[in-house]
Amino acid sequence: MHNPLPSFSAPQPPPWWARVGPTVHYLMETEAHVYALAISASVLLSFYPFLLVMLSFCRDVLHWPAAQQAIYLALGDFFAGEPGEFLVRNLQSYMIPRLHWGSMFLLLLTANGIFEPLEVALNRAWGVTKNRSYLKNQLVSLGLIFLCGGLALVSLMLTAMNSRWIQSAAGAQVAAEAWVQVAVFKLAALPVSVLDLFLVYWLLPNRKIEARRVAPVALGVGLLLEAMKYVNRLVAPPLAHKLQNEYQVFRFSATILLLAFVSSLIVLAGAHWTANHGKRDPLS
Repeated sequence: MHNPLPSFSAPQPPPWWARVGPTVHYLMETEAHVYALAISASVLLSFYPFLLVMLSFCRDVLHWPAAQQAIYLALGDFFAGEPGEFLVRNLQSYMIPRLHWGSMFLLLLTANGIFEPLEVALNRAWGVTKNRSYLKNQLVSLGLIFLCGGLALVSLMLTAMNSRWIQSAAGAQVAAEAWVQVAVFKLAALPVSVLDLFLVYWLLPNRKIEARRVAPVALGVGLLLEAMKYVNRLVAPPLAHKLQNEYQVFRFSATILLLAFVSSLIVLAGAHWTANHGKRDPLS
């Protein structure tokens, strides 16, 4: 009699908790917190110049007040309560000087500083030992700034066009108009945020990465960042009181720094998950 051939079954991927464990451990490491703090500090330095460019571009180039209002809507959506009101109040059109193209380029060059520590962190997550040179990093970062900024501008323009239609259709129903404007903004902004994350995960590390590996993670991280906005609305009142007592005049800067820090950890967790998932599951 012939012995039956042994049957081979495809290796089963590990359960989800086995995959989450390494990423949670990574977030508990000092290294991840150092990277997140460096990224959030760069966000704090880049935040205002980027807003100046976007607002001045909408005002001086597009001549579109509705697009400026969409930026204010985005600020209020991300920064709940007093911080959002403070930013909108101090970024009104009459407070922003007229910018020339040279000034816009210099401000964008300042704004792309966020991608320098982010590249180092993503390289580390993917096991890349050699970072790009400073010049190459700045060129890649500037390209990402234009790509992400252009996508953000498309989102703002879609919001502005829909807001104009909503205003004409809503008439006197101000409350309904405001609610629908926020809903339209989120529908336009979420896909853009996911696409921005995809570009960062795909292009910023100093190695070739398959697009299909980072696309699902970009979607998941985008949804987590959107969910963080609602968590922020819940914790905003006690957090504002604490920061008022401890930071006083610097409380709004501290708010931006803290929100950027948490967002950076989520983005880094997505990168670590992607790299770790590939190592554990070769078939993915």
